[in-house]
Amino acid sequence: MTEISILPAVQAFLAQTHQLYIDGAYTPAHSTGRLAVHNPATGQQISSVPDASADDVNRAVASAKQAFATGVWRDLAPCAREAILLRLATLVERDAEILAQLETLEQGKSITLSRILESGGACNWIRYVAGLSTKITGQSLDVSIPLPPGARYTAMTRKEPVGVVAGIVPWNFPLVIAVWKVLPALAAGCCVVAKPAETTPLTLLYLAHLATEAGVPDGVFNVVTGAGRTAGEALVRNPDIAKVSFTGSTPVGKHIATVCADRLAHVSLELGGKNPALVLADADPDQVVAGLALASFLNQGQVCAACSRIYVEAPLFDRIATGLQAVLSSMKIGPGLDETAQINPLASAAHQKKVQHYLQGAIDAGAEILWGQETPQGDGYYVRPAVVLNPDPSLRLVREEVFGPVITLTRVANAEEGLALANDCAFGLAASVWTSSLSQAMDLPPRMQAGTVWVNSHVMIDPNMPFGGFKDSGMGKDFGTNWLDAFTETKAICIRH
Repeated sequence: MTEISILPAVQAFLAQTHQLYIDGAYTPAHSTGRLAVHNPATGQQISSVPDASADDVNRAVASAKQAFATGVWRDLAPCAREAILLRLATLVERDAEILAQLETLEQGKSITLSRILESGGACNWIRYVAGLSTKITGQSLDVSIPLPPGARYTAMTRKEPVGVVAGIVPWNFPLVIAVWKVLPALAAGCCVVAKPAETTPLTLLYLAHLATEAGVPDGVFNVVTGAGRTAGEALVRNPDIAKVSFTGSTPVGKHIATVCADRLAHVSLELGGKNPALVLADADPDQVVAGLALASFLNQGQVCAACSRIYVEAPLFDRIATGLQAVLSSMKIGPGLDETAQINPLASAAHQKKVQHYLQGAIDAGAEILWGQETPQGDGYYVRPAVVLNPDPSLRLVREEVFGPVITLTRVANAEEGLALANDCAFGLAASVWTSSLSQAMDLPPRMQAGTVWVNSHVMIDPNMPFGGFKDSGMGKDFGTNWLDAFTETKAICIRH
């Protein structure tokens, strides 16, 4: 095993006594508690961050509220906001390897994935959303107001930023999903308080400093670290938060929606997924195996849109099972800093235990399982990748989001049976259809209950393609040319003349 060398700048950042980021500077927390940050490959502590109190959170919100009230950001010319955000993308690109290494060290994922999808992906997403700063438009309206007789009116709409936005970031893609929360809010003219997950706070703290270096005014972009039950709860309950953008579990998302409903705050929720793939008998088996192996085991399956249930028409089932077995057997398991490892540790000890519990349930039920390579010995948070064949539909592993390197492969008689099983789920985030038939490629996706449906692909996203789920997978859409609508209010203006 050969691991890459950790950059001196990364070592120096890890060694810092990390603080909150409030009003354009690293700021000590009033709370004395700390949260340990561990390397998932070893289980060893590599850093720590403040466990912010409600008072700390309220200070950050007050900073953002003051910055919004002064207009120091929202009143900038749109092209000026765009230029600052584009500078941020350039700085992320400059420090891409630092961010990638921090991401792998705190989250566990492959350094290759961190470079491509995290630091590299963040640059692309920042540049896309920066361009939307200058594309905010209203409408001119013809109206037929009858009173008083003979009066003439001109009406129009304009988009205005909602105010202070809370962005709550999950632990699976801490950098790029932070960009998805923070950047559209900034592009729309809002101010932000972002909270990373307890286990993966480092890249967001680094990003906030880069934003200040790029020219984002003090108070516009704040970061609080801390536990969800204290810092997160205080953030969503703060009356000065106009919108919450949350990615995470469905139970927490429903709680946030309830809290926001009480004061009619805006909310966007990207929640869990139990995403199916429907493989028809006429599909290219090599394409299916390669595509679904990537879609299922990318980031150890810790991807909201990852494929977790595969339904295969009977004539192709054995070939797909054999192909997936070959892929599992070939995938090297190791730490994320080993560029040759394709399966890495899960993000935390708690999540490792949760995934192992789902697997044990399948084992206890007597399920047939195809296994990948054995996991390394030691204290890392590894789970052996597995494909569970034809499991009982009542198994928790089939019904609930596992979020790990464990998938199911089920034989179906025909496409209609597969479609029914695919839709028999509380979630509706993403799905895919695999076929060489143009007719089936056109017919099946509209019948699948999911916010995104791929054909002969799975899990691939793009800034220009809206993303969000049906059913228990959330509410609202991210990405696309209308992305900023969720961070603005529409005001109607009517002028009598």
